Amino acid sequence: MKKPTWVIEKERAKRAAAAETVWLFGLHAVRDALVNPRRERLRLVVTKNAADKLADAIAASGIEPEICDPRKFAAPIDPGSVHQGAALEVKPLNWGSLNDLCEPGLASPRVVLLDRVTDPHNVGAILRSAEVFGARAVIAPHRHSAPETGALAKTASGALERQPYLRVQNLADAMEGLRRLGYILLGLDGAAEMTLEEGLAKAGDLPVALVLGAEGPGLRERTRETCDHLVKIRFAGEFGSLNVSNAAAVALYAAR
Repeated sequence: MKKPTWVIEKERAKRAAAAETVWLFGLHAVRDALVNPRRERLRLVVTKNAADKLADAIAASGIEPEICDPRKFAAPIDPGSVHQGAALEVKPLNWGSLNDLCEPGLASPRVVLLDRVTDPHNVGAILRSAEVFGARAVIAPHRHSAPETGALAKTASGALERQPYLRVQNLADAMEGLRRLGYILLGLDGAAEMTLEEGLAKAGDLPVALVLGAEGPGLRERTRETCDHLVKIRFAGEFGSLNVSNAAAVALYAAR
């Protein structure tokens, strides 16, 4: 019996995900990945100088480094990358299911959802803020989002190894899943009438999901409709705007 098309596509996607690898680069990102027990590490390329600086982390990881000439860096990364003589090939982290990560328990957790935020530098900065302010997870769709990359890891400055970054098939479905877990969904929109403070006051002690869209287009219509409230960050003047990573930091701080 011939398999349905959707089954074939699902199996193909699963095989592609299993084969996917990521090259991390830079001393900080590589060191954090080397000492992260959750990371599956495949290949480490370092200069002699970088190997000396990472000696403890390399020893702890048990991986055998490939020492290379700094003038002929052997890792297949962008030649313009600031790799500092270190690059590590890894498998993407598996953080588990949304329900397991975001189950409220006795706490009032905060999570961040990103709608079409594709710039790895923005996502890396958001992961740093999420870690600092104790967010349970950062959630984004598989498509039209920033995947794990060396640039994202470098901007995240180690947070990629510690802060759950969960990429889901459908963002609206994930939002509905969070609602079933008891979360209040607050979508950030500069044109909203309600302020972020008012939205958080309505949430009270309930778990909160902060939903942010890409700069320019903002939240998609379905994402907006799935939110419980649309809220804005108040500005001192008549007009103001923030980079999405800065907006995430402000919202996370306010929602602590």
